[in-house]
Amino acid sequence: MGSRLVFGDALRAELGSPGRSRRLESSPRSRVWHVELPGAPVVVKQLVEGPDADERYAREVAAQRIAARAEIPVAAGLLAADAGERMLVLEHLEHRRPSGEWIVGYATALARLHATARPEDAGSLPRWRGPSRADVESFLGLAESLKAPVPAGVSDELQALVSRLDRAPANALLHGDPCQGNDLHTPAGIKFIDFEQASLGNGLMELAYLRIGFPTCWCVTSASAPLLERAERAYRTAWRAVTGSDPEGDLTDACTGWLLRGDALVERAHREGADHLARIPHQDWEWGTATARQRLAHRLSVVSRLTAAHPSLTRVHTLTADMRRHMLTRWPTLQPVPAERP
Repeated sequence: MGSRLVFGDALRAELGSPGRSRRLESSPRSRVWHVELPGAPVVVKQLVEGPDADERYAREVAAQRIAARAEIPVAAGLLAADAGERMLVLEHLEHRRPSGEWIVGYATALARLHATARPEDAGSLPRWRGPSRADVESFLGLAESLKAPVPAGVSDELQALVSRLDRAPANALLHGDPCQGNDLHTPAGIKFIDFEQASLGNGLMELAYLRIGFPTCWCVTSASAPLLERAERAYRTAWRAVTGSDPEGDLTDACTGWLLRGDALVERAHREGADHLARIPHQDWEWGTATARQRLAHRLSVVSRLTAAHPSLTRVHTLTADMRRHMLTRWPTLQPVPAERP
């Protein structure tokens, strides 16, 4: 595919002929344009050629169609699609700077998005994939490299956690990358874009982003405890209003699962292959608003607090507190992650 906007006959017949267009900033995996169409501007997104381009396109289309069920819109509307060109024509949305308490509205919109999935959607998207036994081994190897004592039985606790996450209900539409920038704060409320990593899974895995520091994202933030509690209450209230039931799952398990994921220390292009946790003792690297060691120290702090009273993760509590303490002793100038989004 070239970089020129290709607006085929089928799209023209459905939406009209495009007028002026201009390229917008996007990831290397897509090309995005602002396009003037008769009556209204739109955003055109084209998935770039690559080994997983067809899968990403199919995920995005499927997720957009599921999300469109929301009574209060939570995603940019999908106006048309061209499978041959892997192109989506989306509603144009005006984004405004979020307020200082943006995570409360974000959590509400996230719950409404998650709640659009139905049992009959099984198979339309991949099931969310959690940490593996190899992730546990890598994490324990990091603890040893940091000279943190590894309590007897902690491996069993972590392997049981992996099993619990694998068995968690897949009853929510997960965005897959609900990062700052993929949430547009519009006059009509928060709406999400870029669903090419969407899956079906447990919604608490993405609610956990607020505490654990947006693990798949370039931009890490750490909100205050009172604000986090308000956001998590807002999520549960919104989920209950749509589904009539409480969210299933365990937020502590979800946060601990993200801690184990070494791939959540690097951008997507570098995931799957290298053991990134094993690099931490020898190398630090920047990604977006924080370094890898900053991200890891933050996650260890979150998990050590959450597991303090968790009956299934008592040894994990001891280990994570010790690992963080050893990190701060070894790298005393390590700074906390940012408190606010840029």
